[in-house]
Amino acid sequence: MSSTFETQMEKMKSADGFIAALDQSGGSTPKALRLYGIPDDTYKVGERSMFDAVHEMRSRIIMSPSFNGDRILGAILFEDTMDRKIENKATATYLWEEKGIVPFLKVDKGLEEEKDGVQLMKPMYLTELLAKAKKAGIFGTKMRSLILLANDHGIKKNVDQQFAIAKKICAEGFIPIIEPEVNIKSPEKEEAEAILKICLMESLNKLGPDEKVMLKLTIPTVDNLYMDCIRHPNVVRVFALSGGYSRNEANSHLSRQDGMVASFSRALTEGLKTTLMADEFDTMLDNSIGTIFFASKAGI
Repeated sequence: MSSTFETQMEKMKSADGFIAALDQSGGSTPKALRLYGIPDDTYKVGERSMFDAVHEMRSRIIMSPSFNGDRILGAILFEDTMDRKIENKATATYLWEEKGIVPFLKVDKGLEEEKDGVQLMKPMYLTELLAKAKKAGIFGTKMRSLILLANDHGIKKNVDQQFAIAKKICAEGFIPIIEPEVNIKSPEKEEAEAILKICLMESLNKLGPDEKVMLKLTIPTVDNLYMDCIRHPNVVRVFALSGGYSRNEANSHLSRQDGMVASFSRALTEGLKTTLMADEFDTMLDNSIGTIFFASKAGI
């Protein structure tokens, strides 16, 4: 009989679908709540009232009948969401046992100030967090850094930092999602992506045979730029982030990328409002999931 980890790994490697990114953290949560229709004056930023509000939003999404493992491979959670329950089950347990969705955990703690055209990740203290994630049944992690300009030195530092931490995460038995996002508004987006691809391949080639990773990348200006990464033996899957594109724009760009599937956040929840009745909410979410699913499948 396969272990849960092996079953989840097989799903992530080969099943149709995409990852739902539900990992808005302290910095991005107010905007997510505003888009959902919850006014700023109904909670205090960074305090329990804010996390209560966003957990209610995430729970409503996760509990929707349309949110299931038939079209969704995994879901990325913020630490506070992992620590909470849905229908009296720990969130990660609920996702896997009730929905058939593989749970991931956002582990980065935000970004440093820009230097050399990039923003590296702030220091993170993984030992305690990964121990907690292991107990919670988390399969993998996700960490985001940012690339703003086509600076060779900066991009190399960005990728080196991501892979150094990814190796530590692999050693603890998790599958890390490496996300060096290229800003879609960068005036040097295409050039930055070309440098990023070279740095990614150099780092992938240095991994040991048992160090498996996933990549979450901005949809490239040059279609299928990351095909060598997709085919790399150490890469389980390559995901596309929506990066500020509307859902229609993100789906259109993604559908041209062979082998990339979505890991959308704002594009997934676009249009969802707290005031929607249950059937309206579920219908809108079902449509969103459906369009992202088919855009992801188009390039496979």
